[in-house]
Amino acid sequence: MLFLRQTLTIAAKDLRSELRTKEAINASLSFALVILLLFSFAFDPTADTTREISGGLLWLVFAFAGALILNRSFARELENDCLDALIASPVPGPALFLGKVLANYALLLGIEFVCLPIFGIFYNVRWTQQLPSLALVLLLASWGVSVVGTVFSALTVNMRLRELMLPMLVYPMLIPCLMAAMQLTTPLLAGEPIQGDLYAWLRMLVGFDIIFTALAVMLIDTVLIG
Repeated sequence: MLFLRQTLTIAAKDLRSELRTKEAINASLSFALVILLLFSFAFDPTADTTREISGGLLWLVFAFAGALILNRSFARELENDCLDALIASPVPGPALFLGKVLANYALLLGIEFVCLPIFGIFYNVRWTQQLPSLALVLLLASWGVSVVGTVFSALTVNMRLRELMLPMLVYPMLIPCLMAAMQLTTPLLAGEPIQGDLYAWLRMLVGFDIIFTALAVMLIDTVLIG
């Protein structure tokens, strides 16, 4: 119970800090909307090709926009040695890590649910046809992105070029998660249910989340303390 309370306290602290400054939210949302707009000019919204790659386009936007949120996760703690204070506090490393993951998860989901209606308008996609299944894929894939991104945000926080290093380290690790999300999202946006071989991608997504969450919780003390 204490562990859960500490985790939620860290998550609430990060969310309050971000909602007060809105640095990551504004940057991420602006970037996502600009990319969606540019892609809408590059591809014909009525073409079958666009519908075939709609899942890839959508997750490409989410992945790049998410990096801007994840980069600020530990970087905001550098001022006034707040990160050292957090590490020295009675809060265990896994609780600190999971609290930051929850905060990043909430922010990333917020960006995604703002972008989805705009994506539907720009690309003439009826994304609400399979909304429960689409929401499930978004929740699972966003958790994987948040977990992996938060780990590498902690790992690169003291690097001078962390804005460059974070995407370079995170994106290769996220390939299985993003591949599964793209494969599942494309038919869902076309109004087709999850069936047949798509269940293998769904199992991959669930397995990715479980494995990387467990690994991150076990290794976070080493990442934070060194």
